[in-house]
Amino acid sequence: MTEHVLIVGGGREIPGLIRETGGPGTATTILCRLDLVPKIRKPAQHDRIIGLRSGAPDEEWVALAAAVHARHPFTRVGTFGERDQDRAAAVADALGLPCHSPRTVAWVHDKHAMRRRLAETGVDTTPVARVPDAAALRAFLDEHGTPCVVKPAQGAGSFGVSVVRDAEEADAAFARASADFALIPDAGVLVERFHEGPQFSVEAFSEDGEHVIVAITRKFSDPVGFVELGHVVPAALSEDETEAVHGYVRALLDALEIGYGITHTEVVLTKEGPRVIETHVRLAGDEIPYLVQDVTGVDLISCVARQTLGLPVLDDIRTALADPTVDRRPEAIWFAVPQARGRLDSIGGLAEAAELPDVVAVEALLEPGDEVGGLESSESRAAFVRARGADEAEAVERARSAALGLDFTVRVSGGAGSAAAEWV
Repeated sequence: MTEHVLIVGGGREIPGLIRETGGPGTATTILCRLDLVPKIRKPAQHDRIIGLRSGAPDEEWVALAAAVHARHPFTRVGTFGERDQDRAAAVADALGLPCHSPRTVAWVHDKHAMRRRLAETGVDTTPVARVPDAAALRAFLDEHGTPCVVKPAQGAGSFGVSVVRDAEEADAAFARASADFALIPDAGVLVERFHEGPQFSVEAFSEDGEHVIVAITRKFSDPVGFVELGHVVPAALSEDETEAVHGYVRALLDALEIGYGITHTEVVLTKEGPRVIETHVRLAGDEIPYLVQDVTGVDLISCVARQTLGLPVLDDIRTALADPTVDRRPEAIWFAVPQARGRLDSIGGLAEAAELPDVVAVEALLEPGDEVGGLESSESRAAFVRARGADEAEAVERARSAALGLDFTVRVSGGAGSAAAEWV
């Protein structure tokens, strides 16, 4: 049967990879917000691209998809980023096509709903509340104590996240979490118990309700805003710790009714065992899929494209995980952040870093003219280095030292003082 895939949202290289994998007869239609249209790679290769205004209701997305479906029926629905996964679920549900259900996407996107679901199913009983103001936040602190984490109820990229260790910090934390962030929806402010311990992400793939854990990634985050500064694959865990994380994540995926696809689940390994931070039905960011491919031999991006076309992938994943020819030395990534505030003029040392021992990749993330200064979110990071090592510690040190060796020239304003009427 000829496949016609409806791609909701963007997906970087994945839409093109779907056409390559499916062969000449494969058709693709992209349904996305208007601001994504200029970012679509090789747009002419797709059968059609339909853009909608940002505020278009679900009914409009469904109506446009249904109009195409009536003339050229879709066989699959794919969605590859956080944004508009809810629209993809609504469209697939209306057209009777396989996709994550609307309630699964709602649980994943809304951290409060996720916590409630995990509590109902006995997977995780972390205290949590959606708070309308700083007074409600303080009331939660009075009841549950500190430390607690305060963050937007939806979103990613560490926007608006802070840890409250004293009730006096409540007002500032609420203001930070309720700020207007362009990249995430306004879904309110969430407060939950802060779990102490090292952080990890778990990259898993599911098929027909079966879950295979591909890799556990150790995360290194800034202690203030929890912006991620580095990762290493695989995490150096004991066999018992690994089994505990695997079992916990499988139970979480079952509770959220995630039966297929890639997942990226962030957890803290506490003294009481693993506790979830959040989960996502998408590929990880921060180059993690490339770290995973280098260390395990599993090409997660290719698996996403193949599964979107209805092809099975778990057997191939297991084969790669058992392949004795794969170089399984750990690989780490570390991000560099300019410390001065102003406009980026240039980044020096990129070529030199690329020549260092066991460095795999070096890349600038910001361009000259971009505003820099401060570690507000993942968007604040200016460059990264990936490197391998004999063990986790060596891989992290090689990537980190190379990243810290980069030079940033930042142009700062020469102005000082205030209006002339206020001079003395």
